Amino acid sequence: MKIHHIAIICSDYQISKKFYTEILGLNIIREVYRAERKSYKLDLAIGDHYIIELFSFPDPPQRPSHPEACGLRHLAFSVDNIKGKRQELLEKGLHCEEIRIDEFTGKEFFFTQDPDQLPLEFYAV
Repeated sequence: MKIHHIAIICSDYQISKKFYTEILGLNIIREVYRAERKSYKLDLAIGDHYIIELFSFPDPPQRPSHPEACGLRHLAFSVDNIKGKRQELLEKGLHCEEIRIDEFTGKEFFFTQDPDQLPLEFYAV
């Protein structure tokens, strides 16, 4: 078994589409507007690997994040150059936490957030 994709519901489709494609650099596989649901569905990939379904729905409820709520905690992306990725995101206007060291693996990582405050982790390969 392996993960097929991760579904994310956003509050502002255009802002989130720009974030995931222009800021994070994910590739668009397909974009569909479902008129009966007043909803967009955007399939996104890292390279050729399908990873995220980005949905919009009218008036979705806020996601409780702080303090941490039950449910999905965060998404994590592995990167070859942790310092370079952090600097790239900072230059694109994102607030990024300082780089930390995983006490169990010794690997570097940091967190930022998407436009709806979904925590995103970047973890050194």
